[in-house]
Amino acid sequence: MQTAGRVKRKYNLFTGKQLLWLILPIVIENIFSTSLGMFDGIMVSTIDELGHASNAVGNVDFINNLVIQLFSAFATGGAIITSQYLGAKNIDGAKNSGKHMLVIVLIFSVIIAALCLALNPLILELFYPAVEDDVMELQRTYFYITAASFPFIGIFNGSAALLRAQRRSMVTMTSAGISCVVNIGLNALFIWGFNMGVAGAALATLIARAIPAVYMRVLLNSDKNVLTVKLFERFRFDGAMVKHILFIAVPSGIENCLFQLGKLMTNTFVNAGCYVVFDPVLGENINIQANANTVANNLNNIASVVGGGVNTSVLTVIGQAVGTGDVDCVKYYIKKMFAIAFAANAVTVALIMATSHWLIYMWQFPEAAYPAALNCLYLCLSFQFVTYPLSFTSPAVLKATSDVKYVMWAAISSMIIMRVGVCFVLTSDALTPWLESAFGFKFELGAMGFWISMCADWCVRSILFTGRLLTGRWRRASGLLNDTPAKGGEEGEPEAQSEGAKEENI
Repeated sequence: MQTAGRVKRKYNLFTGKQLLWLILPIVIENIFSTSLGMFDGIMVSTIDELGHASNAVGNVDFINNLVIQLFSAFATGGAIITSQYLGAKNIDGAKNSGKHMLVIVLIFSVIIAALCLALNPLILELFYPAVEDDVMELQRTYFYITAASFPFIGIFNGSAALLRAQRRSMVTMTSAGISCVVNIGLNALFIWGFNMGVAGAALATLIARAIPAVYMRVLLNSDKNVLTVKLFERFRFDGAMVKHILFIAVPSGIENCLFQLGKLMTNTFVNAGCYVVFDPVLGENINIQANANTVANNLNNIASVVGGGVNTSVLTVIGQAVGTGDVDCVKYYIKKMFAIAFAANAVTVALIMATSHWLIYMWQFPEAAYPAALNCLYLCLSFQFVTYPLSFTSPAVLKATSDVKYVMWAAISSMIIMRVGVCFVLTSDALTPWLESAFGFKFELGAMGFWISMCADWCVRSILFTGRLLTGRWRRASGLLNDTPAKGGEEGEPEAQSEGAKEENI
């Protein structure tokens, strides 16, 4: 007589209530961050009628975002390792990894800030060689002041990642709220009250980054935490720990930076001269495609806020599950986080799609931009229903299991081929003469071409990352091959498999 199948085990590493109180504050934190960028854009746009200030701030923010992505990658590397230690109940190891991560981020951020301050004109000339002199002068002012905030960004990102690893996402949400309120209030005071222009906007940003960073460090320094990290205690670098953090941080940093560069390249295709037309009503040249793309991109970002919050929480949940050394526990929480990601994404996307007819008018553009924006929005939201969890939650799961090299190469390959390559073919005017002579037609699809390439990238990412999860190869990176975890999240070679043994699927 056959024995009964395996009894289904219950896992209580995270209860439903604990998951809710981990994810919800992170989602609200993301909403604060997204709305902060929108308010910044509105307030800075009032500085001058020609839009020089708004252009300057937007241009410099792209450079700032590249730097922030690097800090975020280092923080992610340390947080994943710390979560694995916490899951293994190894508090000393968690403290050690947490302190190493904070020190690395702090040193790195100070060096980057010093380089940006010293090479300010050269960096701006490299990225924006063709801007007007007035815009360049405003960029320099804004970049000088905001570059001084980089150490505060590093401290904040590192501290926030460690607090989330301890399931204290409520305090990171509070900190983001403080930053939002301070930035908006000081923007109003410096820009409108003291007439400080771009310098006022930059100073408000600097202060708004410094206050939450100090607040987060005070919280992380408290002995009430499960994990207390005090920077000024005696400290010595552990080469193995540094290597382990960089093993995760470097691939993530490369992926994030190239992703930002890919976004810049595709945006330049849509802003190309072939889409600029003269509007007889306004009496000036306008780019309807660029306007439509701006609207669709902003609303798509709003639709991604909740899913992004779930993906951030995945690092803590799956990281701690890996630390337990129980493969079935990891699989259980992978499935649970996917269920949450699909449900949260579906609700958010449905709300944005249902209200998009009204939301598009939040931006003041020529009337002709709105139908094009709506078409782009319907296309990307339709794909986002299915592809967002598969293309973004999947790599978050893989990162939490330390399978970072595969994520890096898969993401970069998909971005270059699908997002940049397909967008170039569908939007660039460089191929137009050849296409017309060879085939008698041309693409030049503008904003719609941008979103077709974006959706193609999401589809390819979904296949690459979901396929990786289903093969079970993430177990080798996590140290869980043959159900033998790396102790306390430490890196190590898995035990050899018996002949003919195969990795178990998820």
